[in-house]
Amino acid sequence: MSVEVVTFGCRLNGLESEAIRRRAGAEGLDAVVVHTCAVTAEAGRQARQAIRRLKREAPGRALVVTGCGVEVEPALYAAMPEVDHVVGNGDKLKPEPWRGIAAGTAARRVAAAAGEGGTPPLEGFPGRTRGFVQVQGGCDHACTFCIIPKGRGPSRSLPVPEVVAGAGILAAAGYQELVLTGVDIASWGRDGGRLGDLVAALLDAVPGVPRLRLSSLDPAAIDPTLEDLLATHPRLMPHVHLSLQAGDDLVLKRMRRRHRRAEALALCARLRARRPGIAFGADLIAGFPTEDEAMFGRSLALVEEAGLAFLHVFPYSPRPGTPASRMPQVEKAIRKERAARLRAAGRVVLDRLLLGEVGRVRPVLVERGGGGHTPAFAFVRLSDADAAALAGTIQDVQVTGTGDGCLTGRVLR
Repeated sequence: MSVEVVTFGCRLNGLESEAIRRRAGAEGLDAVVVHTCAVTAEAGRQARQAIRRLKREAPGRALVVTGCGVEVEPALYAAMPEVDHVVGNGDKLKPEPWRGIAAGTAARRVAAAAGEGGTPPLEGFPGRTRGFVQVQGGCDHACTFCIIPKGRGPSRSLPVPEVVAGAGILAAAGYQELVLTGVDIASWGRDGGRLGDLVAALLDAVPGVPRLRLSSLDPAAIDPTLEDLLATHPRLMPHVHLSLQAGDDLVLKRMRRRHRRAEALALCARLRARRPGIAFGADLIAGFPTEDEAMFGRSLALVEEAGLAFLHVFPYSPRPGTPASRMPQVEKAIRKERAARLRAAGRVVLDRLLLGEVGRVRPVLVERGGGGHTPAFAFVRLSDADAAALAGTIQDVQVTGTGDGCLTGRVLR
């Protein structure tokens, strides 16, 4: 008996997938679970393609589908002949649906209620050198391009003791770096406290973990305490990934984002002045409806002006049911071309960052697979012998060169 989980989408999906694998396995299920994403239409297409392929490869094995795609397009997945069971986001972390599927008593479509609880504490993540800690789920915003609130429900913050307990379990298991994750982690604690308060509590409560890293942050919701910690605390990694989406104010307004271009630039400038060497990344959408060449040019210029080295670029993908899908659309070929230009601009900034690292000694969290990341998230390629023997540990690495968007280096023994 075994449970294989095929995951699409965000870090939170990855964290939940490990919880699903353990929970379903504990109930005696033998199945393939496809954990879907709905952030773009392409993510849904890829998930459905994988479902068909997986069923062809193992026709006699149960195939279960869960995740945000199920919430956003439930009828589509339920109608697929390859799918044996559909489990909603509201039930995927509970034991009952998996127990029913394993026993053969569950309906083909298990309840699919948006809004899930927190991921139960996990002792580890097989094959991963980082530990992931969920702090928040859901989203209260109404960005015009986004369908995720429909799939994840409203924002919910996990209480400090629960987050600290989960981090403590991973610390006891020997993880050297923890990543705080969620749908919109900067909204943590809206009913009392802010994300900075949680981060400060974690840093105090788990002193044995030398590195704490944050997933994507809404620049409009970075509170003063969090900004101070990012600027000064040595165990909070000097790498900030911002959910920017665009660099033109009119596009940001039509997206219904809460920040403006100048605010994003000011935030990056403040943090860079207070913590030299801090690195920035961003999510950017290319070809949002109504975006003309001048609007796009301001997004393109933002990459250089803000020093955005680590980009996640998405050509705009219309999601039925969102306001943006009803706006005048940019031609698909133009979206793809603009996405390529954004990525090229990001590579220029990244190459400059990497060249500045050559000759330096950096503490690197060694990972399986031949390398690891510096505190600022630059990837260093190491020899197989170094990586195999030292995976999961932090080692001083002499950076010797660059190539293919990463660093090369050797461990100083």
